[in-house]
Amino acid sequence: MKVQLLYFAVVRERLGLDEEHISLPADATVSTLLRRLSDLHFVLAPLLPKLSVAVNRSVVPHSTPLHDGDEVALLPPVAGGSGLARVAMLDTPLSLDAVVSQVMAPSQGGLVTFTGVVRDHGQQAQVVRLEYEAFVPMALQVLSALADEVEAQWPGTRVAMHHRRGHLNVGDLAVIIAVSAPHRAEAFAACRACIDRLKERAPIWKKEIGVDGSEWIGLGP
Repeated sequence: MKVQLLYFAVVRERLGLDEEHISLPADATVSTLLRRLSDLHFVLAPLLPKLSVAVNRSVVPHSTPLHDGDEVALLPPVAGGSGLARVAMLDTPLSLDAVVSQVMAPSQGGLVTFTGVVRDHGQQAQVVRLEYEAFVPMALQVLSALADEVEAQWPGTRVAMHHRRGHLNVGDLAVIIAVSAPHRAEAFAACRACIDRLKERAPIWKKEIGVDGSEWIGLGP
């Protein structure tokens, strides 16, 4: 059988490939695929233990069987859409008003927003810019599911999230989250949960470009 491999961020850079097709035995699992990749691309070997694997846009364990035609994405650790939407991945500047407009209603007495701004330091002592890369179809699915999850956990809340991709300079807005609720306590709690869970789950990667070098965030030393 053959599966389609999708590569992002540091994996894409090291291979010089966005995607490729690989032949595997009929009974192959994700583990089989990773062993095959380690033999085929020696530069990936140090990275493979740090990667998650998504099969048909769902993160799966390494024991998962593969099937002919599966789409398999290698996802580095995490540190499409356009216009007005509840969730969006945008390559244009973000608008706080656009995100807030998705959650406002006469029933909502509390509104809490979080705005992530590119700062001038991080892993690099002096950051010049950031580069955000995403597996956009999966990122939008994850953000939508996350919004549904938070709204269910705090009934009455409304959630919207917009995230940038591409090149961002110091001072640019990287992410905006807006949460409304009938009361302020739920709005504060739900907004914090959104940014924390987004950072853990969404296939969005950040590369710091500094005066002294560059590095993908999340891989560790």
